[in-house]
Amino acid sequence: MLEKLFKLKAHGTTFRTEIFAGLTTFLTMSYIIFVNPKILSASGMDMDAIFMATCLAAAIGTVVMALVANYPVGLAPGMGLNAFFAFTITAPIATGGFGYTWQEALGAVFVSGVIFFILTATGLRSWIIKGIPRSLRASIGAGIGLFLAFIGLSNPEVGIIKANSATIVSLGDLSTPGALYAILGFFLIVVLDNFKVKGAILISILIVSVLSALTGHNQFVGVISTPPSLAPTFFELSFAKVLSGSFVQILIALVLVELFDATGVLMSVAKRSGLLNENVPDSEKRFNRALFADSTAILSGSLLGTSSVTAYVESTSGVQAGGRTGLTAITIALCFVLAIFFSPLAASIPAYATAPALVYIAGLMLRELTEVDWDSPTDSIPAALLVLGIPFTYSIAEGFAFGFISFVALKLGTGKYRDIHPATYIIALLFLLKFAFF
Repeated sequence: MLEKLFKLKAHGTTFRTEIFAGLTTFLTMSYIIFVNPKILSASGMDMDAIFMATCLAAAIGTVVMALVANYPVGLAPGMGLNAFFAFTITAPIATGGFGYTWQEALGAVFVSGVIFFILTATGLRSWIIKGIPRSLRASIGAGIGLFLAFIGLSNPEVGIIKANSATIVSLGDLSTPGALYAILGFFLIVVLDNFKVKGAILISILIVSVLSALTGHNQFVGVISTPPSLAPTFFELSFAKVLSGSFVQILIALVLVELFDATGVLMSVAKRSGLLNENVPDSEKRFNRALFADSTAILSGSLLGTSSVTAYVESTSGVQAGGRTGLTAITIALCFVLAIFFSPLAASIPAYATAPALVYIAGLMLRELTEVDWDSPTDSIPAALLVLGIPFTYSIAEGFAFGFISFVALKLGTGKYRDIHPATYIIALLFLLKFAFF
C-alpha cells in the first residue's frame, strides 16, 4: 500500500529511510510547539488551546502535503508570521499596532489564506514572485529576523534589552537568572548545531527549562496529560474589520510573507531532493501540487486558532537524511499528533528558554542579505530601508511599505522605470494609499 501510494522504489528510498527522515525533520522543527504558544498568548489567546491548534494545524497541513504532492515537507505555524500576529495586528494602537482582537486577527489570517489560495490556483502566485525585485525578496527574511531577535531579547523574562527614556532602548541587567539562562540557551543551540546535532533548538529549550526548574527559578508542571481543549480558539474568527482601511495593509503583509516564505522553502527542498528537475517526469506538475497543498494549510490553521501555517525550511534536514516522498511528511504529521499529549511540558517552558531560538533563527535569516545587489543604490537602499523599518517601527507591514515605496520612487527618479514590475507598482501604490488616507 505504501509503495503504491508514495512510490518509494521509484524515488530510490525505503520505508526505514523515510521514517528516519521524518523523525529528523520533526526534531528540527518541533520547537514551534513550545515557541508558538508563548508568542501568540501575548495577544490574549488561551495558551493550551494555541498548543493544540499548533500541533493539529501542523499535522493537517503536513498530511495534505504528503497525500496531494508526495513531498517530504513539514508544515507548521510560521515564525515571523506569528510575531506579526501577536505584536503588530493585535498590539494596541498606542504602541504602534493595529489594535485588533485576536479573533479579528484570525479573521485576517483566514482571508489572507483565501487570497493565497486564489493566487496559487490562478497562477498569479508565480507572477507576483517573479515580479518582486530580488533585493527586496532577500531583505524580507532578514527584516523579519531582526524583528524576531528584538522580540526575544526584549522579553520581560529575558531582559537583555530594556526600554530607556533617553536612548529608547539599552542593555538590561545581564546578571539576572532570565538573561543568564537565555545566553546559555543561545550558545547551546549554536554549539549543538555546529556539531550537526539533530533537534539542537529543541534540546536547548529542554535543557534550560529543566535546569531552571531544578534551581527553583521555574515551576515544572508535568510532562504528559490528556490533550487540552481546543474550544477557546476553535472557529473563533471575526470578520468585523474586513472593511477597515488597516485590513488591506495587514493582508498585503500577510500574503507577501506567505508568498516568499512558503514558495522559497518549497523550491529549496524540491531542488535539494531532486524533485524539481526538468529531467524528472512530472516534476513541475508535482511542484504545483505542493504549492496548492501549502496554500490550503493557512485556512485550516486559522479555523483551528493559530497564525499562518507555512512550509518549514527545516524540512531540508529530513531530505539530507534521505527523505524523498510523502511518507516522510506522514511521519512528521504523526509526531505532531503524538505531541498533543505533552501540553504540561509546553506550559513548563519559560520565555527565556524559547527566546534563544528566536535570536538564533534571526541569525540564519540574515544570511539572505547576501542576495541583495549592494552595488546598485536603487536596489540596496530600498532593501536596507525594509530591513531597518521592520524592527524600528515594530511592524512587518511598515517595513514592507518603506521598502516597496522607496524602490519605486528611486527607480522612477533615476529613469530606471523598466526595472519596475507591475506587481511592485501595485504593492507600492497600496501602501502609499494607506499612508495618505488611513
